[in-house]
Amino acid sequence: MSAAFVFDHRIEFLPGNSDELLRTIPSAPGVFALRGESGEPYLTRAADLRRRLRRLLAPPEALNDSGQPVPSKRLNLRSRIRFIEWTRTGSDFESTLLLYRAARSAFGPDEARRRLRLHPPYVLRVTMSHQHPRVYSTNRLSRKSLHESFGPFPSRAAAERYADAVLDLFHLRRCYEDLEPYPEHPGCVYGEMNKCMQPCKQGNPVACTPEQYAQEAQRVFAFFMTHGQSLLDEVAAQREAASEAMDFEAAAALHRQWEKVRAATLLADELVRPVDELRAIILQEAAPASDEAHTEDTALFVFEHGQIAGPERLSTLGVRAVREQTAVGSSLFAQPLMLAPVPLSDAADMGAPGPDSRTRVSTEPLATTLTPEDRARAAIEALNACATTPIDIAAFCDHLSLFRRWYYRPEKQREGEVFLPNSDAAWPIRRILNGAARVVLGPPIPVPPADREAAREAAKAVKTKMLHAGREGVEREVPVLPKRSRNRKAVIPANVAPADVAE
Repeated sequence: MSAAFVFDHRIEFLPGNSDELLRTIPSAPGVFALRGESGEPYLTRAADLRRRLRRLLAPPEALNDSGQPVPSKRLNLRSRIRFIEWTRTGSDFESTLLLYRAARSAFGPDEARRRLRLHPPYVLRVTMSHQHPRVYSTNRLSRKSLHESFGPFPSRAAAERYADAVLDLFHLRRCYEDLEPYPEHPGCVYGEMNKCMQPCKQGNPVACTPEQYAQEAQRVFAFFMTHGQSLLDEVAAQREAASEAMDFEAAAALHRQWEKVRAATLLADELVRPVDELRAIILQEAAPASDEAHTEDTALFVFEHGQIAGPERLSTLGVRAVREQTAVGSSLFAQPLMLAPVPLSDAADMGAPGPDSRTRVSTEPLATTLTPEDRARAAIEALNACATTPIDIAAFCDHLSLFRRWYYRPEKQREGEVFLPNSDAAWPIRRILNGAARVVLGPPIPVPPADREAAREAAKAVKTKMLHAGREGVEREVPVLPKRSRNRKAVIPANVAPADVAE
């Protein structure tokens, strides 16, 4: 049974005063539901709630001679709706997540999955529990296989491309049959090309032992667990040993092998990891709490334990964010200065704006006792507490699909920012605060386009001369600088009389 989803606002719709009621609904993005006396609700999202509801609930445009509405192809639910429910959102990601929750509560998980067209993402599974492990791509997940599945990938082609590149570095089997090894097994083409250890020919001198194949499978599993770093370190150590032994030909061959391993690791995004260990923080623009046009808060979401929890509002009050520094990008010059804690003023000055237009001082007790880092940690802990409840594998796939659909969008179309945990499993709090400031401030200020016509006219006005005329490779045209004026006033020392200077 799905948990009930409750909208933030609910009003009773009366056709007689529909114009007055629709004025109370914000002209902003959100998710809404239209409910009648019985039956299923009309549930969807909209970029402009007021405009969409007016289109659905407005009086008919034309009436016949008897005063009855003329049938039209446009959907009109004016006579069937009793209640309007809606929740305002700040981003497309939040709208999609709330629509999924509302659809799951109203229609059930299967219908919600069909309406949002959610499909389990493709992953790579390493069947370590099998007697003869192998690697293959699949979009069927189970509780038993979560720790052996690495992903998600944007598509099946991307997953298979990465699997082929990795398997070219090892000698693991690629066949799909359930092996029953015997010495006279015919084998496959990969064994003929020395790309497989041929466990199918167990007992044959050319085949490997079960212990050797298990060791090779462990190396492949370690490669996926460390994003290829285990094999990179192994090849690098062999290359250094060959260099110290003055075997430079072997060192060069190992370096080419290292570059091949490095190229294989670049085929997978940093998001690819065991799906049961996938953790991420998503920052989105928060919906204003009132009708104000801008908010100083950021919507914080956490993907953990196979589900997306949030949103949780993360305040950027008490934090100085400089727009000019965000405009230069993420260079080493600007990054350390993105955000800095601002000391709170005295009680008499609380609430007054600082010299920076983005600097505010909160009058709430929480803002006076917690630093921005503490507020970020508190918001993350609150979301982690909501995400500890176990969910079924179908809901796990739905949340993973929602996250994968947003993450693998083109960079120009993906709004918001995402952060993965550090190598020690801790969250990068400072980077999260920097990202929150960038989300609040919006995109960097674009550089105004250069006036090419003015520059061309200015270039024509500059006098030039030719240096080393006729000498190939040396001849060049340079601007002529204006001559300095020789009418300079002489500087007379204070202890010298003007008459002495005249003599």
